[in-house]
Order: sequence, then C-alpha cells, then structure tokens
Amino acid sequence: MGLFDWISNLFGGSSSTANPPKPESSDSAGPQGPASTSSSSSPAPTPPQPPRPGPPAPPKSKRLEGLDASQFAPIEEAAALRQAKSMRLRFWTSTWFGLRDRIPPASDERTKLVDRLMVADGLATPEELAEIHEVGAEMDRLRPALDDAAKQAGQAVSRNKEDRAKLKAQKKAEAAERKRLRADAIAERKRNDIVFLGRGVSRGLADRESNAEKLEGRGLPVLHTPSELATAIDLPLSTLRWLAYHNEAAEQVHYVQFQVRKKSGGIRVLASPHKKMRRAQQWILDNILTKIDIHEAAHGFVAGRSTVTNAAMHVGQQVVVNVDLQDFFPSVTFPRVEGFFRSLGYSGAVATILALLVTESPRQRVRYAGKELWVATGPRSLPQGACTSPALSNAISWTMDTRLTAISSKLGWSYSRYADDLTFSTAGEASQQVGYLLARIRHITQEEGFGLNRKKTRVQRRSAQQSVTGIVVNDRAGVARKTVRQLRAILHNAKTTGLAAQNREGRPDFEAWLQGMIAYVRMVNPEQAASLTDAYEQLRY
Repeated sequence: MGLFDWISNLFGGSSSTANPPKPESSDSAGPQGPASTSSSSSPAPTPPQPPRPGPPAPPKSKRLEGLDASQFAPIEEAAALRQAKSMRLRFWTSTWFGLRDRIPPASDERTKLVDRLMVADGLATPEELAEIHEVGAEMDRLRPALDDAAKQAGQAVSRNKEDRAKLKAQKKAEAAERKRLRADAIAERKRNDIVFLGRGVSRGLADRESNAEKLEGRGLPVLHTPSELATAIDLPLSTLRWLAYHNEAAEQVHYVQFQVRKKSGGIRVLASPHKKMRRAQQWILDNILTKIDIHEAAHGFVAGRSTVTNAAMHVGQQVVVNVDLQDFFPSVTFPRVEGFFRSLGYSGAVATILALLVTESPRQRVRYAGKELWVATGPRSLPQGACTSPALSNAISWTMDTRLTAISSKLGWSYSRYADDLTFSTAGEASQQVGYLLARIRHITQEEGFGLNRKKTRVQRRSAQQSVTGIVVNDRAGVARKTVRQLRAILHNAKTTGLAAQNREGRPDFEAWLQGMIAYVRMVNPEQAASLTDAYEQLRY
C-alpha cells in the first residue's frame, strides 16, 4: 500500500485496487487441442499480451473541496521566513502561541505558514491538516458548552467542599458540645458523688447496691451511696472525699504522729486523728462497730470485759501459755477492713469509704522540691490511736478466735485474748501437749493473716509466778507483789517528804498516776487496795 492508498483510506477512499485478470496460459488447453500434436510439429508462437490497465485514479478527497489551493501549497523555510518578516509576524507574540488546548483556524496568517511548512517537510498532508482544522472548528463550536460544564463542575466541587466544611464544623461543634456536657456531668458528679479516691483503692466505688435486708437484720444503718454516707455522718460530700482520699505523698495528713517507748524496749508510733477525722471515726464506732458481735474469747476493748475478766479464767491452772501477736494493728490492712464492711452487707462504694476512714499508711516526712511531704512507707492499716481500731481488730479476729477456741477445747485448754495477747491454760494431762498446742497456734494465726512474736512466747508453770496481762493468777487474781510494795513505799515515804519528792521517774502528773495505780489494784483485788487507799487518804488530810 502506497502513501496515496493510506491517505485515501484515512479520509474515506478505497483501500485496495482491482487487479486485472491474469490471462490463461496456452498449455491449459484440453487434450483435444493443438497440444496433442506438439510432439510432431514445432511449437506455435505465443501471441502478444494486451497491455495491463493502470491503477484507477484516486477519488478527490471531500476534505479538500472548497479550500484554497495555496493554503496548503508547500513552501520553503527561507521563503516562509521572508513572508513572516514581511507580515511582521512573531510566533511568540501570536495569540495562539503556547495554547495547548486550542487549534488555531486555517485563516490565521501564522497558521498558514506553519501548515505550508509541515506539508513541505512531509510532516502532514493537506488532507490531514484539513481534518485537524475541522476538529479545531468543531472544538471551538463545542467550547462554550465545555466551559459551562467545567464551570458547573467547579461550582459542584465548591458546593461539595462547602457542604463538607459545614458538616465538619457541625460535627466539631457537636463534639465540643458533647465534651462540654461530659465535663459538666463529671463536675456535677464530683459535687454529688465520689468516683475516685486514689490509686489502688478505688476499685469498689462503682458498686452502689447494699444488702438492705442483711443490714436491717444486724440493726445497722442502710447506706448505698457515698452521698448517703456523707448525709449520715453529717459531713459535706467534699469533706468526706477529702478525709477518705488516699495519697502516696501528701502535703497534709489527717493524723498527728508521735512516738512512745515500750516497756519492753523499742518505739511505738501512735497516730492521733484530727478533729474532722475523729468525728467521722466516732460515728462509725457508735453506729456500726458497737453493734457487731464480738467473740466471747475477746476481752480487750469490750464493754463489761477487762484484763481482770481475761485473767480470771486462768486462775489456779497448772500451765499458763502466753503468746503475743506481732504487729497486730498493722496486720489488719485496708483490703481486710474493706472486706469486713462488705461482709456486713454494705456496697463496694460505702465499704471502700468506711475502710479508708479507719485506716492509714505509716508515713515519713521528707522534703522534696522545696515542699514538705508525708510519704507512705507501707500499706494502709489500722492506726494505733484511732477509736475504731480496737473494735475493728476484734471483729476481724472473730474467725481466728473461733478456731483457737475450738482447738483449745479439743485439746483440753482454755483460751482468751486481750488485744494482741493470747493466753492458754490447762490443769490436766493436756499440760503435756504444750509443743503441739504452740504448733497449732502458729498455723492458725498464720492462716488468719497474723504472725507470732516468738520472743514473747512464755510457758508458765505453777511452780513460778504465773501472770496474764500483768495480773498474777497462781491462786487468785492479784497485782504483782513488787508493784504493791512499790506503792506502799511511796505512800509511806511521802508522809515525811511529800508526794512530789517521791516522783523519781519524773512523771508529768505524779499524783494522778498514783491515784490511777491504786484504782487499778482495787479493780484487780480490792483486798490488796484497802491498805493503799487508807495510806493515800491520810496523806490528803
């Protein structure tokens, strides 16, 4: 296919030319023809072939009809430059220069020169250029519609962006409103509720359902929520939150700590609560703890019981065993106290707050970053100095007292407890089982969360002085003779020197101490106290 065929095909012409029929060869004749006699005569001469017809003339392209022939006439480059110069044309100053989306019309002088140069260089044919300009004219006709469509599309995009911006602003405003409402709800809940009281102690605050039937059966106040507890104690909710809040490093604490020396040596740290804390603890003691049954073996801090009742059951026994619990109050930690209040029927929230009000961590004062802080050095437990600690220790020791009473009864021993002093006694053959008894005591106390101070374990037999919580129990309950003799000597010498001269230990209020000692002897054994009372009355008058 030649160039003309390709152009003709491009613009609608025929893509093939008719080939003339090939003339038949003379040797294709049948057996009846002259070929059958060729072997006996010379071959006939071949007749001359008629001339082949040439290819038909290509049809004139319709695209070139009506066009100026000079429009696509080839032109040399030099002539084109001269013509452009004569017309003062500058390609780069033309209106159509640099427009990639526009086809300039054929009537443009610059375009005419370009078209002729393209034809001269064989870059395009006149038909192709005509088609190109037709496309350009059609595009110019459709351009307003395209521009309008583009404008509408741009407006649609702008509207979409505006709608998205409005939606985004709306969602942002809704999120801000939700955040504000949530902050208001939290603030309102903080004013009317307690939802957090420190790390590690706030787990039960979400539980707000108490067992009302169980509490009513025990005669305890029915409280479900922190606000109900605050109302019952007659404290603002904010004050209750402040008193119960647990802080590992606090600038202000609710106790005054001080140290006292033990008779056996060492230091005992006491913690006296401040006024508001003491008020809350007193309410807990009066309205809850005093209504809890205490095991009959417990004699310490129980109304109607004392060191005398504790010692009375061990008078005249063959063997008396004294066992001391180590760190009694510190062993009763916050989780145990919270569990105790839950066992009474209180909700997790009320039990948590009650447990925080009656426990405190041991603290040490330190200075950090220019501030004085009280740093917790151990877990929260019953403080020595709170009015609620003795009653709570007795209540939480119920299971231990029950188990020790059972094993003692099984082995033929008697058992009593005064605070952290455990006493066991027997008068029969069971005295031979002291070792086994001590082993069982150790196992039971450990299982109940307590430990023994082995240095204070004593086995007292009848041949020596037997004492229980400072009271001699060999034959009858009485104060040790050494103590009675000391009091008699003070009263006797005071007749000549006066009471003040007998204060050799520098007691702050010596006379009050003396009166208290005489009253103590009277409580234990009135007969021992009779002579002491008479001697003191003689000094006064």
